Amino acid sequence: MGFLDLRHPFFRPLWLRIATVAACIVWAVVEFVTGQPFWGMLFLGIGAYAGWQFFVDWKTPE
Repeated sequence: MGFLDLRHPFFRPLWLRIATVAACIVWAVVEFVTGQPFWGMLFLGIGAYAGWQFFVDWKTPE
């Protein structure tokens, strides 16, 4: 349990995990397009980390 608990049962539905990663990636693109590379890289990193946790290293919580 931490500040950002990606293993929480809230994220059990696949559509919610996909939407979370997609929202981060889309927001990163918005930041890059508006000329804010720092925030774009930050949200791209968050989206990549969430994608790794949700799809590569995912274990369904009990």
